[in-house]
Amino acid sequence: MSKNKLQIAQLEERLTGFSSAKKVQVPLTGWLKAVRVSLGITLQQLANKLSITKQSVREIELREKEGSITLKNLRETAEAMDMQLIYGLVPKDGSIDALIDRKAQALATRIVSKTSHSMKLEDQENTPLRLKKAIEERTAAIKNELPKMLWD
Repeated sequence: MSKNKLQIAQLEERLTGFSSAKKVQVPLTGWLKAVRVSLGITLQQLANKLSITKQSVREIELREKEGSITLKNLRETAEAMDMQLIYGLVPKDGSIDALIDRKAQALATRIVSKTSHSMKLEDQENTPLRLKKAIEERTAAIKNELPKMLWD
């Protein structure tokens, strides 16, 4: 097994725990404020734990809601509420293999289509079945090689 394949398999294994997290909707107020309010923690109490002002806590909650908070601020604020920040990246395709497959198929289609167009101009057009087979073969080769251009 190649180094890349091993890394992908290990990463895929780590990410499986996050798959259900895709279904979780972020509260409109953001997690920090939702947790703080639900637990009955006042702005002043949280401010005291963080050694900052109430206004600074409001700003942190607002930055989280807007998506401009740093991971450090998010982690520190979560810790102050006896919570743990957990984050990860989840492939939109459901798995890393599915992501690679989609990207490889798109690249293979582009490559085969260019070649097919050239052949058509030379009056050597391929049948749809041969094109499909060529795309499948090229997709498999790309998935095996994982060239850098896959991510362009």
